[in-house]
Amino acid sequence: MVKKIVAASVLIVLIGIVIYNIWEQKPQNEVADNSQTGTEGAYITTQSSMLQEGDVPPDFEMETIDGQVVKLSDLKGKKVMVNFWATWCPPCKEEMPEIQKFYDAHKDDVVILAINSTTDENSEQDVYDFIDEYGYTFPIPMDREGIARDAYNIFAYPTTIFIGTDGLVQHPVKVGPMTYEFMEEQVNALN
Repeated sequence: MVKKIVAASVLIVLIGIVIYNIWEQKPQNEVADNSQTGTEGAYITTQSSMLQEGDVPPDFEMETIDGQVVKLSDLKGKKVMVNFWATWCPPCKEEMPEIQKFYDAHKDDVVILAINSTTDENSEQDVYDFIDEYGYTFPIPMDREGIARDAYNIFAYPTTIFIGTDGLVQHPVKVGPMTYEFMEEQVNALN
C-alpha cells in the first residue's frame, strides 16, 4: 500500500513538472488576430503573455453586471485597477470586501474593473446572486467568452493589473488576494 502511495506521489510530481515545462516553453510574445469579437460583446484588440511594467495592456470592451459598457482604452488619463476573479475562488471572496472598502473610499480617484471570468462560473446567475448577497457596488464587467482572460493570460484568480494615467502597466501583475492597504499603496504610486 505504501509503495502505491509513493508511486502515485512521484507520478503526480512528474506530471506537474511536465506541465510546467510545457507552459514555460510557450512563446512569450504571442500575438493573435488583431480583432477578436465575441457574440456577447466582449472585445479585445491584442493578446499578450503575462504583462510587465511598461506594457500596454490589451484593450477590451464588455458589458458590466448593471448593463453599462466599459472599454479600457476610453479610460486613458485615469488610474485603473483591473481585477480578474470568480465566485468560487476563496482568495477572491477574501479580497472582495477589501475592494469594496477601497472603492467606497477612492471611486473618484481610480477606476476599478473587477472582471468576472464568467466562462469559469457554473452559471452567470451565480455571479448575480453572489453580488446581490454581498451588496458589492464596484463595476463588474462580465467576460462572458473568456476573451479578456485569455488576452491577459490569466492562469490564477484573483489577478490584478494596475494601469497608470499613461495607459501603461505600472506595477508587476499581482496574483493573489489584496488588502486595502496594498491597493492604496499601489494606486498612490501610479502616475
